Amino acid sequence: MSFLFLFLLVLLSSLNNVSQGSKITINPFTPRASMIRYWNKKISNSIPTPVFLLTKASPLNAADAAIFTKLAEQNSLSSHLYSFCSLANLFCAFDDDSTPVLNKKDDSRDADFSGYSNNRFTNYGSSRLGGVDSFKNYSDGLNNPSDSFKKYSGDSTGHGEAFANYANEANVADSNFTSYGAGATGGSGEFTNYDKLVNVPNLRFTSYDSDANNHKLSFSTYSDETNSGAQAFVSYGKNGNGGPSEFNNYAENSNTIGSGFTGYGESGNGANDSFKAYGESGNNPRSNFKNYGNGGNAGIDSFSNYRNGANAGANSFQSYAKTSNSGEVSFASYGKSFNHGSDTFKEYGKGSMGHPTIGFKSYSVDRTFKEYTNRGVTFSEYSNISTASEGSLGKSVSSVNRWVEPGKFFREAMLKEGNVVMMPDIRDRMPRRSFLPPWILSKLPFSTNRLSEVKEIFHARESSAMERVLANALGECERAPSEGENKRCVGSVEGMIEFAVSVLGHNVVARTTENVKGSEQKVMIGTVKGINGGRVTKSVSCHQSLYPYLLYYCHSVPKVRVYEADILDVKTKTKINHGVAICHIDTSAWGPNHGAFVALGSSPGQIEVCHWIFENDMTWAVAD
Repeated sequence: MSFLFLFLLVLLSSLNNVSQGSKITINPFTPRASMIRYWNKKISNSIPTPVFLLTKASPLNAADAAIFTKLAEQNSLSSHLYSFCSLANLFCAFDDDSTPVLNKKDDSRDADFSGYSNNRFTNYGSSRLGGVDSFKNYSDGLNNPSDSFKKYSGDSTGHGEAFANYANEANVADSNFTSYGAGATGGSGEFTNYDKLVNVPNLRFTSYDSDANNHKLSFSTYSDETNSGAQAFVSYGKNGNGGPSEFNNYAENSNTIGSGFTGYGESGNGANDSFKAYGESGNNPRSNFKNYGNGGNAGIDSFSNYRNGANAGANSFQSYAKTSNSGEVSFASYGKSFNHGSDTFKEYGKGSMGHPTIGFKSYSVDRTFKEYTNRGVTFSEYSNISTASEGSLGKSVSSVNRWVEPGKFFREAMLKEGNVVMMPDIRDRMPRRSFLPPWILSKLPFSTNRLSEVKEIFHARESSAMERVLANALGECERAPSEGENKRCVGSVEGMIEFAVSVLGHNVVARTTENVKGSEQKVMIGTVKGINGGRVTKSVSCHQSLYPYLLYYCHSVPKVRVYEADILDVKTKTKINHGVAICHIDTSAWGPNHGAFVALGSSPGQIEVCHWIFENDMTWAVAD
């Protein structure tokens, strides 16, 4: 960009929102004006730019847009990140550590942290004798809760901690448990409904419960129904004595959850860990057990229904129970995924002493056992057939016990005037952000190969929530399309228009549900209109991805019918919303454990499935 052009942009910024009588005109050099021109150029019909799209345009004025473009060209945005994020309406505060510190070593009173949020606890509850601290509805519903528990409950005796409904429905939950419960005697920690419905959980348990004595931990419905995240358990329970840990329904129904257990229970005495329904019905859950139980004495580990009914997934057991003494491990109904997963057992139980007992019951295919102990191992009902076969697949589906929000999926016949239906929660829980103008976007790196550069721009620390957000979005955008799918990630309105036109042609229109009224309640269907006469067509659906700037994952959807419907209040019959619904006519390629079939009681290819377009999502189709 020449200096003269930059000067002209800055000069013309003074023309922004110039009044001409009663008419307000938009500076033609702003990103918003550029977006309107692009719409008019690419869209052949006379439909104006939708208001909901206009609200997503970059708010930068001409001068700021020119300045940040120059900084992006010079790779200098990182030095001006705060002003860039503020002026461009980005969300960059995933790694906020400016929260207050609660440092109370001698407070002997029970604490009730109900409705609390975003705090750092250092030495809190240290050396406590008895008592219970309750974290109920802590950081609930926040966009980006960031909590740190350092040396919490260390050297305590009989002290209990209860984390119930912790960080529910958050976008990015960043929690750091360092030396939590170290040296504790007795007592217990309960994590119930922790991080449920979170978009990107990022949890780190470092030296948690190390050197503890019989400190019981329970993880129930932990990370349930989350989307893409990671938990790291480093030196968890190391050198502990008799500390039972229970993981019940951990990461159930979640999408791409990764858990790392490094040095978990290492050199422990009498550890008793139970993984029940861990990763069940999830999508590609991945866990890495490295030096788990290494050098332990008389430890008991139980894996029951672990990753059962999941789609693919992978687990790595490296040096698991190596050099342990009289360990007992039980794998029951382990890894019965409906698409092949993979598990690797390297040096599993190698060098163990005493009488180790390791049993695999109803254990499935695709396992690699390398340098495995040759003593005390039994394989019962080990499956050497594909779990994707018809018989085992039916069993897998029938064993799933899932809850799907009422109204989230429905049949086409429900879209009939006068019907009373349940409307799901269609509210957008993503942070509010704007698109970037394409001339800035084109100068920013966007690939996993350049993740280090992306991290530098957005100040993402190693193993931080921001790093996880960036990596997740880039990975999903680079994922190979499904069979027959055409997909693209777009960070500008212009990019979205270009993709929609490439799939559907120039005579298109974008639609979304008007507002969120009626969410989570019964509503009445008013006037219904089938787009394109209700004929089967194809569309482009665009869904938000979590990223510092507004990013959409758009993909082509063949064989659908699109509807518009007035949404009425059941009692007054007055219109409260105008909904857009899409019905997928061909579901034959969907997974058998898809929530739609769980809710509607059918299977792939047997029924059509409909759903509403949620707030800030949209569908594109050929105009009538």
